[in-house]
Amino acid sequence: MNLTYKTLLLEQKPNGVWVLTINRPEALNALNSTVLSEMGEVLRQIGEMPYVDARALIITGAGEKAFVAGADIKEIHELDEEKAFTFAQRGQSIFHELTLLKIPVIAAVNGFALGGGCELALGCDFIYAAENAKFGLPEVSLGLIPGFGGTVRMARAMGQRKARELTYTGNMITAAEALSYGLVNKVVPASELMATVMKTVEAILSKAPVAIGSAKYSINQAWDMDVDQAQQNEAKIFAELFNTEDVKEGTGAFIEKRKANFKGQ
Repeated sequence: MNLTYKTLLLEQKPNGVWVLTINRPEALNALNSTVLSEMGEVLRQIGEMPYVDARALIITGAGEKAFVAGADIKEIHELDEEKAFTFAQRGQSIFHELTLLKIPVIAAVNGFALGGGCELALGCDFIYAAENAKFGLPEVSLGLIPGFGGTVRMARAMGQRKARELTYTGNMITAAEALSYGLVNKVVPASELMATVMKTVEAILSKAPVAIGSAKYSINQAWDMDVDQAQQNEAKIFAELFNTEDVKEGTGAFIEKRKANFKGQ
């Protein structure tokens, strides 16, 4: 797997944990075409890995100021309608890859998460934020609207009324406010952010990887179904897990009062 990129840092941790860092600190890690292309390549490669090689993905930003401060305005300024549509679809598609990954994806938001950066965090399974982090969708200040899924995902994350207020005003909110609105899962001092994320990842690693992937799939599928359909789908996924070795191992370990040794099979 390629580990060298122009705008990203990709680090392989033990036990199948990957850390992806948006690495444009001089531009507050703003998203441009190169970042999106490289991120798409990374996600495709991780998505093709077996569970033994990929168990969790953490996304963060380089430096202390920003997670991702938005899309690259200099690049956006040159777009016309056709190119803008392609640019938006490209960002949406790549962020949707985060949803499609069978492993948990955690945003470690270490600073500004604005515009495309907020949308990137929203595409992750959950968000841990440093106390100094700021969130917002300021696109209306540029005569635009969010184009990478913000008007869709923000409302689902915190409800329509609060999402409308933030989108219409373009205001930033603090990490503490984001926590109170249900946008983020946890807020910690900046110095403790990655350690806190890793502690949660360690808890995930102790569980059956196929089951976690199936749970993610079931939750994602439920968004587009009514309650009866979603529960029927959940039952189907639940039943399919009985074809895996991990179910036999997990239930057997419980009965035998020992620690389970899951292999992702």
